Amino acid sequence: MKAKITRWFEDAWYKEMYISAWFMPLSMFYVDAVRLRRFLYRTGLKKSVRLPVPVVIVGNLTVGGTGKTPLVIWLVQLLKQQGYKPGVISRGYAGGENQQPLSVTANSDPRQVGDEALLLARRCDCPVVVAADRPAAARHLLAENACDVIISDDGLQHYALQRDIEIVVIDGQRRFGNGYCLPVGPLREPPERVNSVDLVVVNTPKELLEGEIAMQCKGDSLRNLQSGERQPLSAFAGIECHAVAGIGNPQRFFDQLAAAGLNCQT
Repeated sequence: MKAKITRWFEDAWYKEMYISAWFMPLSMFYVDAVRLRRFLYRTGLKKSVRLPVPVVIVGNLTVGGTGKTPLVIWLVQLLKQQGYKPGVISRGYAGGENQQPLSVTANSDPRQVGDEALLLARRCDCPVVVAADRPAAARHLLAENACDVIISDDGLQHYALQRDIEIVVIDGQRRFGNGYCLPVGPLREPPERVNSVDLVVVNTPKELLEGEIAMQCKGDSLRNLQSGERQPLSAFAGIECHAVAGIGNPQRFFDQLAAAGLNCQT
């Protein structure tokens, strides 16, 4: 039942399916609440935290994944090459409630910290802290580590943490869907919000608008989760197989497999 509801919303958001006008007042109320909340932070009526090191937010405007985590990993590697000591904070999506900040290591339990945070700890080789409270996560990271820059995986809408750079990642295939905010559309903030960020990165774009930067996530090998053995993706060309995906836009993953010659049932 839950899967059917999710599919219905995705069809409504991204396939221009007719949406009942009954939902529009809810979307308008949501947009007003979002704008009021941002106004309160901007005017100081709601308090936000300024940290002693630069903060880079890598987020998105839509519900679901767009490729933020791979970009965070790449950004961490780039900063380390330039001599910086980055640290990463995350909400710990799909993990526990994480009311208290938790440091994440390569051996952390994903049921406590979330699978994305565990991936970050293993791939970034830098301090990673998860907590629902982003300022608390950042303070904990700085108290325990000598970091000189913090990257937030997601958190564009978490205005309690002041930021120096905002990067928005857009799914180049689906972009903003029907262009409406929740619940009528997939947007968490009005589309004009993209005009106020510092960088707009488009994951696997069909086309690029002025000022946008293209990125692409491509895998060329497969790893056996039991043995750790790796084989090139091309070794499975023409072989019938099953494929599952847990990313925000699974079709992008399935299209890559098909382009490599795999005959997958999804």
